[in-house]
Amino acid sequence: LKQLDRETPGDLHLPLIVDNYATHKHEKVRAWLARRPRFHVHFTPTGSCWLNLVERFFADLTEEVIREGRFTGVRDLTRAIEAYLAQRNEAPRRYVWKADGESILRKVRHAREALAAQHVCRS
Repeated sequence: LKQLDRETPGDLHLPLIVDNYATHKHEKVRAWLARRPRFHVHFTPTGSCWLNLVERFFADLTEEVIREGRFTGVRDLTRAIEAYLAQRNEAPRRYVWKADGESILRKVRHAREALAAQHVCRS
């Protein structure tokens, strides 16, 4: 965030999309953001299955291209990523969420219970 703040022109608004990881909601982070109103934080919904699929894609990209790659610079890395994307687009594989309904509902119940417990503790 500090790097974004330094390297982005001061007149630009910076929307941030982050997950609900506790670090993003830490008191120090919230205080830092409060002093910088150009940052607009948007939290993904808890249990965002679609985000897991996006993360899976980036894990594949990292595993298949970046981790084992040797790059001479940003342009070389960019070319490798673009080649990977072109190859995947020739024979696309869709990601299919395989969780069954009962496990999803169990997680929803657990999240609701945890949220209710937080509200009781804060009262």
